[in-house]
Amino acid sequence: MPDSFKGDNTDAGDLPVTDAFLRRYIGYRMKRAYVHIHSNAQAAIETFGLRVTTSSALHIIVENPNLSQSQLSLALSIERSRAVLLVDELEKLGLITRNRVPQDRRSYALRATPAGEALLEKVVESLIRHEETLLAGLTAAEKTQLAGLLDKIERRAIDARKAGA
Repeated sequence: MPDSFKGDNTDAGDLPVTDAFLRRYIGYRMKRAYVHIHSNAQAAIETFGLRVTTSSALHIIVENPNLSQSQLSLALSIERSRAVLLVDELEKLGLITRNRVPQDRRSYALRATPAGEALLEKVVESLIRHEETLLAGLTAAEKTQLAGLLDKIERRAIDARKAGA
């Protein structure tokens, strides 16, 4: 590690803290951006009584009526137990229903209620405004390129995890 990045045991007082060493890692930069994007998205939808995770689950359920809780967990890349908590929360809010699947009594088919669909429309409008503000400095071509690069990174990360890398 370069000496300029090594800490010492002296009292730093009001000296600025740097993360220059970490910023050479794309993953660190993506995480930093995500933290701010997530926080801003949360602020954009908190008036609707949802969190980003519950909003994401509602999006998936509206887009894929009758999916199972297991399918929801796969779509969101979360543990099944976490998906159950999200489903419980959305059901308590009256935004979705959980219906038994006749062919598999252990599974539930998840469906949005009319109230869930109506709320999601408002959430989508708010998130679109949030993204428009966030990405205002990018051209349409840059937005397309960014989306493509993020998709590529995600696919590679999934492949690497599957390969045990």
